[in-house]
Amino acid sequence: MARILSLDVGDKRIGLAMSDPGGILASPLTIIERTGGTEDIKSILKIAVENQVERIIIGLPRLMSGAIGQQAEKVQDFAEVLRSRTDIPIEFRDERLTTVTAVRLKEETVKKKKNHRIRYDAMAAAVILQEYLDENTK
Repeated sequence: MARILSLDVGDKRIGLAMSDPGGILASPLTIIERTGGTEDIKSILKIAVENQVERIIIGLPRLMSGAIGQQAEKVQDFAEVLRSRTDIPIEFRDERLTTVTAVRLKEETVKKKKNHRIRYDAMAAAVILQEYLDENTK
């Protein structure tokens, strides 16, 4: 199994996480500060190509009701631009509450004095990806 890349797309930053080659464990990778231009897409695709990514998972920030809101529409628009520039399959994953989980995980990481520089965005991308991996490796 090749690597899977996960994105937590926000207005200011995009959090990235990557799976291990076996598709078992997701780890926060980095964040991309949004420029609003094609540089965001180029940066993501560069990482995807360098790591031989076979799939990209994008968190879709649905409203708590499950409906698609304004932020989810922005993410879908971003995904369409990304999709038009690559043959790598792209899937959406419901990301409701992943930021809450990411904040808790980051707090635990800081308490254990590990890499406390990991931003919530990358941690949220890792949570999205880990949930995907857990569901698809059973």
